[in-house]
Amino acid sequence: MTLLVFTGSLLGAMALGMPIAFALLVSSLAMMWHLDAFDAQSMALQMLNAADSFALLAVPFFLLAGEAMTAGGLSRRLVNFALALVGHWRGGLGYVAVVAAVLLSSLSGSAVADTAALAAVLVPMMRRAGYDVGRSAALMASGGIIGPVIPPSIGFIVFGVAANVSITSLFLAGIVPGLMMAAALAITWWWLARNENVAPLPRKSWAEAAQALRDGLLALGLPVIIVLGLKFGAFTPTEAGVVAAVYAILVGMFGYGELKPSMLPGVLVAAVRTTAAVMFLVACAAVTAYLITIADIPGQIRPLLEPFMGDRVLLMAAMMLLVVVVGTALDFIPTILILTPVLMPIVREAGIDPVYFGVLFIMNNAIGLITPPVGTVLNVASAVARVDLGRVTRAVTPFLVAQVVVLFLLVLFPELVTVPLRWLR
Repeated sequence: MTLLVFTGSLLGAMALGMPIAFALLVSSLAMMWHLDAFDAQSMALQMLNAADSFALLAVPFFLLAGEAMTAGGLSRRLVNFALALVGHWRGGLGYVAVVAAVLLSSLSGSAVADTAALAAVLVPMMRRAGYDVGRSAALMASGGIIGPVIPPSIGFIVFGVAANVSITSLFLAGIVPGLMMAAALAITWWWLARNENVAPLPRKSWAEAAQALRDGLLALGLPVIIVLGLKFGAFTPTEAGVVAAVYAILVGMFGYGELKPSMLPGVLVAAVRTTAAVMFLVACAAVTAYLITIADIPGQIRPLLEPFMGDRVLLMAAMMLLVVVVGTALDFIPTILILTPVLMPIVREAGIDPVYFGVLFIMNNAIGLITPPVGTVLNVASAVARVDLGRVTRAVTPFLVAQVVVLFLLVLFPELVTVPLRWLR
């Protein structure tokens, strides 16, 4: 009955158009009423304790780094470097999008920001070159969702705090799966574009390629610093966020000279607005997570997964299917905050590596960003590219299938995550 009260109140509030953070508070109040345990002071305390987290300090700093990189020209130089690298291939601008998506993912960790940057730069070029614009926008959206998987990742930070899992391990474990997602996109693009009658771009000369590399070196240095710093324990993920923000601002201002002092207030305000939305959502979800624990909702879900408890692969597949279904209706962060306290007790009881589960869980939630009907990243790609959303939704299907195939490959072969993680540790 408690599970019905929780899901009914949450979905009902969302159906009325209530923002997800307030819908979570409504579901919390409904559960308190059902359990006869209403306590306003407890609600306030849970919200305060959730926001008062050293690990979550990484969120505003990485968001600030992403804003500074866009304003300071780092993102554009990475795209130019990708153009020099693979732009002359047949269907080259599509491969440029994939390479640029990986490079941008290693800087910002935000699917929305990466998609907006990719679509703003590359879709006009692909339109002029004669590529199908709906397919081009769909590729940008599919490349953008690599952002939450390759470190630094805001999703890993939120999951690590909610599940009490090492954020550093999550960051390192996400590298190989993120590269596999990129490879799947490149293969899919090759299959779709192999018959397109679009002339490839002229090959850059060695001098032009070297110039693009020199221009991008400062931007390319940031992911190297973050990964090596985490691997060798030079800083924590939170401190990595500070390093990323300071590095992006200094490079944008003094390295490239594009980030003017007059632009800093706008960059800071944009980062603060997004941070406020994320942190309020985290605070509201903490109350829900507390009541989920009190009401033992994981214990009520467990019988549904009981037939799979003896086989870790089947259990992971069942949980991933559940996340796929929920991800079609909920956005990225809310899905993490709602399902983490429900699934983690089952994961630990079954003996599944929490870091391995976290990587697949975040990847699954990222895929939900290009899954209708919500599809936040699809909406961003459609808006920036100025293409009808229905056209982008139809065109994204092959890329969506490719990412789901990668996800279930990781379900079948956990070693693809755990073995590289052992080496990187």
